[in-house]
Amino acid sequence: MLSENFTLRRSVHAKVKTMKILLLEDDTVLANILIDFLEESYSVTHTFSMKEALDLSERSSYDLYIFDINVPDGNGITLLRELRSFADETPAIFITAFHDTKHLKAAFESGANDFIKKPFDLEELAQRIENIKRYFGLNSIVKLTQELELDATTHMLKNGDNSFHLTTKESELLLYLYKNRSRVVSVDEMLQNLWSYDDMPSSDIIRTLIKELRKYVGKEHILNIRGEGYKFE
Repeated sequence: MLSENFTLRRSVHAKVKTMKILLLEDDTVLANILIDFLEESYSVTHTFSMKEALDLSERSSYDLYIFDINVPDGNGITLLRELRSFADETPAIFITAFHDTKHLKAAFESGANDFIKKPFDLEELAQRIENIKRYFGLNSIVKLTQELELDATTHMLKNGDNSFHLTTKESELLLYLYKNRSRVVSVDEMLQNLWSYDDMPSSDIIRTLIKELRKYVGKEHILNIRGEGYKFE
């Protein structure tokens, strides 16, 4: 039975850039409420099945996962653990009826970024998503550092009082490095994630784009880790 705390609160959001969410939730009533709420601002793909969620994640890329822990053919923790084993670092929020620390610990150990317990108010979910967006650079305007700000829609980069118009690939590469700033990103990973298989260029294009980006952001923000790749600092 759905708690009365699940109240649908509508608000108007500017759809500058549509974030793609994969929702795994087997409760039909709750799933419909979440889809109705989330689709006011985002593009939502919903499934009841862990297996289908895995298939969907392989066929398409998403900006955020929202997974229930218990579903008929498995659980979200197992799913996320498998996705993380394939270097899928898409941010993930778990929603669950479990209130014990055992499941909380298992969720974070599997690679979760947040955890929300049922019943919850939809505004709480909205705020947790906003926090994920800020941290992972999913907003249109991304604050890269205190001085650097990137508009991911117009590809305008501000560095203090200076503004630069980046090419689409320069913007995408800079944003990708920022989203994965906690680790070194290999050239092969950047090629695979920023180009389709049929259009994939040689590795020289990455070096060229990095060289250009460093002119705008400074060499100190894009480090070359010899033999491994690049890291945003």
